[in-house]
Amino acid sequence: MSSPLTAGLMPSDWPVLAAPARWHRIDFISDLHLQASEAATFAAFQTYLGSTQADALFILGDLFEVWVGDDVASVLPGRPPGFEAQCQHFLAAASERIPLFFLHGNRDFLLGNAFAAASGMTLLPDPTVLVFDAQRWLLSHGDALCLGDTDYQQFRAQVRTPAWQSAFLAKPLAERQIIARSLRAQSEYRKTSGAVYADVDTPAALHWLDAAQANTLIHGHTHHPADHLLNPGGINPLRRLVLSDWDAAATPPRLEVLRLRHGATPERCKLF
Repeated sequence: MSSPLTAGLMPSDWPVLAAPARWHRIDFISDLHLQASEAATFAAFQTYLGSTQADALFILGDLFEVWVGDDVASVLPGRPPGFEAQCQHFLAAASERIPLFFLHGNRDFLLGNAFAAASGMTLLPDPTVLVFDAQRWLLSHGDALCLGDTDYQQFRAQVRTPAWQSAFLAKPLAERQIIARSLRAQSEYRKTSGAVYADVDTPAALHWLDAAQANTLIHGHTHHPADHLLNPGGINPLRRLVLSDWDAAATPPRLEVLRLRHGATPERCKLF
């Protein structure tokens, strides 16, 4: 298996985003898996976007359940805006109030520059280093570090190539949507089959943190929110903070942000 660093950019290429001094509160979310059939989660996201007092919002992947190309957000003459176009509208409105940053997930890795620009979002490579409150935070979706899932890692390596993406996006929209439904059906079957999903590989996470000169990795993807200490007994604690997925229909609802504040430890905030 290739080195975990080869799953994305090399450390020397990892971008470093320095938070402006005016930022005092930063929110992180991931794995909302927005889709037209999940109206309650979409409504909760709209409410959050309209009310958050964060100075910046980082979306660490899988904002959408599936994304087959930016043309899905196109508004056709004589037709009302579709779900993706509605999302674009609300994101654009929120971006007028606060900066929005987006990092691709395994479901929406085809979200491109056109949709990001129209939504007012800044695209970030995976991983990205954030400098805030005199600390370096490593941001990732997390899927590239789940090295135990070899089948997925092979699939990921294939679909992240420019050649594969160009060929896929050249297909008619209807054909892409059929392919996406098939892949989603396979994913749902795997969930119900009792398959065990690989978690983030600890040595790989430590390798990334060392390369980034960071103490904390923030990621989503696994849907298992937790605070993991990666080096028990170490002089400098190294952690990975796992974001929650969103599901307004769950009992209780899963609607959570991870919040960083100046001079405070990270906090998990339940919404609504």
